Amino acid sequence: MVPTAAEAVTSPPTVADGVSYLPADRSVDLVDLTVGGLLALRAAELPDRPALVGARHGDGREVRLTYAELHAEARRVATALLRLARPGDHVALWAPSVVEWPVVQYGAAIAGVRLVALNPVLRDRELEYALRHSGSAVLLHADRSRDYDMAAVAGRMAELFPGLTVVSLRERDRWRADEADEALLAASPTDPDLPVMLQYTSGTTGNPKGVLLRHRSLVNVARLTMEHVGAPAQAKVVSPLPMFHTAGCVVSVLGPLWSGGVVRIIEQFVPSVVLVHLRADEPDVLLFVPAILGALLEAQRAATEPAPRLPLVMGGASNLPASMIEAAERVFGASVLNIFGQTELAPVLSATRPDDDRQDQLTTVGHPLPQVEVKVVDPVTGAVVPAGERGEICARGYQQLVEYLHDPAATAAAVDGEGFVHTGDLGSMDARGYLTVTGRLKDLIIRGGENIAPAEIESVLVTHPDVLEAAVLGLPDERLGEQVGAVVRLRDEREGLLESLRTHARDHLSPHKVPARWFVAEALPVTPTGKVQKFRLADQLRAGGIDGLRELVG
Repeated sequence: MVPTAAEAVTSPPTVADGVSYLPADRSVDLVDLTVGGLLALRAAELPDRPALVGARHGDGREVRLTYAELHAEARRVATALLRLARPGDHVALWAPSVVEWPVVQYGAAIAGVRLVALNPVLRDRELEYALRHSGSAVLLHADRSRDYDMAAVAGRMAELFPGLTVVSLRERDRWRADEADEALLAASPTDPDLPVMLQYTSGTTGNPKGVLLRHRSLVNVARLTMEHVGAPAQAKVVSPLPMFHTAGCVVSVLGPLWSGGVVRIIEQFVPSVVLVHLRADEPDVLLFVPAILGALLEAQRAATEPAPRLPLVMGGASNLPASMIEAAERVFGASVLNIFGQTELAPVLSATRPDDDRQDQLTTVGHPLPQVEVKVVDPVTGAVVPAGERGEICARGYQQLVEYLHDPAATAAAVDGEGFVHTGDLGSMDARGYLTVTGRLKDLIIRGGENIAPAEIESVLVTHPDVLEAAVLGLPDERLGEQVGAVVRLRDEREGLLESLRTHARDHLSPHKVPARWFVAEALPVTPTGKVQKFRLADQLRAGGIDGLRELVG
């Protein structure tokens, strides 16, 4: 029986009665700070400490800001935003990871507006949907990202939405005041339970939903994540993660803010360029998603310069194979930590730690952070399953979403009657509370009545010496209902590849899990955080294939 939230306050942080329920660890208090309040605190304590490094919009010039400078800039931005919008309005930011991104993030928090974080690759229809759905009062946009003319798209949005104020980042005098207006800023929010950000889900299942998050969630997730993984005080952090996602603007930006550290944000991920920064900066922490870490390992393999030493490498967002953890340890001398969560949890639920048992580091997503309850339930009945058995991972705590904006039905479907967020991730909890993720509930392959989790197969396939990346999904089969299909991206293609892949799979998997069909792809359709969009993969396979994809036969 899972206790109510009030009853759970006094529960000890151990797995209850052999079932997959872990009460929240209340031994660590939450902090009652807004995002702007935390920045003001650090600026007062550490005014001359480096806080932020990044490329300026337009010319790419490197900008370095101390905490005092960053706080002053954010207050000027807050002043300008309050001349364009009212507290509580939605202000959309549509830009790559330029240095202005976190400056606007802080300014919006101080102003009391809700920042709508938008992916810079959105096309007209997608951007129109987000602006219409959020009811944004302001669109603050970059002019260009790589070869994408964002200014032209923003101009078309101005025509579509006559009431929308559209401002380019090049128009600094419109989004940044010359001086902070003390009268305007006197009403800056102090309540950490107020909403501060709207994040759109990454779209692995179709249309995105708007996830509304609180100040308290963002500040405490950033703080507790850094403390949980043992990041040092005043940590130097390098983050190639996109700022529009919570992993970027919460863990990468607010994490160093909590520790009094400095973050370098990377505008565009180019592996060889990031390696140069890593060698020069000698950071304490590198943030990653598996696609980024894999690309850095491949780039270092081809490099003539020595590999940078990286004490702490932390990330997640998709399946992290043990082979990649071991490779990063070997190449970068790193302690590689696996972080698990989702946007709805702002975004971290659990993480491994440097002092964890070796098997835990390689095969689990670690122990939940303090102040969050976790249960694993039967996806059909909703009953909590015995410890060690697989089910859907659910969480209840300070960090969960306020709601899906304008979508009470989706909110009710995601949050059960006890207030737990259903993550949609399948996994198990052991007697200590450590979590293992086995896949997504929606991705389950049902082959002749057998439930097969793609993540297990993918973890095996990426240990093949020729495989860089793998995606496993169910394909229709008249006799079995579904059969296992595998799409791989290769390092090298050699003669006898198909038989080599089959043999590798047979050596490590039960016969019913061995893929029946194999495909080779030049690239896999992914979200900006590196999650493979299997619904797109399945749709494109049914439609006759993907550019650069072919089936292996023989």
